Amino acid sequence: MLEDVVAVEEPLEIRIAGDTMAVTMRTPGHDHELVLGFLLSEGIIRARDEVGSIAHCGRPGESGNVIDVRSAPGHVIDWEPGGAVRRATLVTSACGVCGRRSIDDLLARAGQVQDGARFTAQWIARLTEQLVPRQANFALSGGVHAAALWDAAGQLYALREDVGRHNAVDKVLGRAALDGRLPAIGMALVVSGRASFELVQKAAMAGVSMLVSVSAPSSLAVEAARRSCLTLVAFARGERFNVYAGEQRITGLAQ
Repeated sequence: MLEDVVAVEEPLEIRIAGDTMAVTMRTPGHDHELVLGFLLSEGIIRARDEVGSIAHCGRPGESGNVIDVRSAPGHVIDWEPGGAVRRATLVTSACGVCGRRSIDDLLARAGQVQDGARFTAQWIARLTEQLVPRQANFALSGGVHAAALWDAAGQLYALREDVGRHNAVDKVLGRAALDGRLPAIGMALVVSGRASFELVQKAAMAGVSMLVSVSAPSSLAVEAARRSCLTLVAFARGERFNVYAGEQRITGLAQ
């Protein structure tokens, strides 16, 4: 009999001041980063200093899968429908009528990514190649996604893996928030899956300059990236990639 390694997937209940806000399926680990990145990238909070504490809690036996967020003194995390700040409705492939409204909402909350960052085509072509050997969990199980942030100096800043690609992104953005590195000006976010609207939204909310995807982008992702002035690169495999938005940040492109 042969043994096989499978990716771990468990629920994480996110509570705000004791009240359940959401439940997400994730790979345990870096939960504080995941929750903070989620709150920021969904526009529930605007800055790290609005949060006073993020701690695991719950009844005996469930504490590892329940996390509670408390606001910092002088701040209120208002996530109820109709409140000053609430979770944005995520657009999926099943939602065809709310796309433009979602982009308008994104621009209203995040604004446009305005910076003087520049990336060389040669460096971009190497990013996904550098991502693969660092995916330790994927090498064992083949069942997780990866997201990584490269800094303005071209060095790997943070990499996280998770069964959910959105969770992997939230984890690296949460790490940057904890380190005081948001907005992520001049940084590149690299993801192992496709580029969806949700990932463009998270990148724009974090002020990331460029999103690089191994796979295909969606039409809504392309439109959102163009309108938010985010550089969007997809099908980044080997020495080739396609640029769908923000090409002004890339130098050395073939004509």
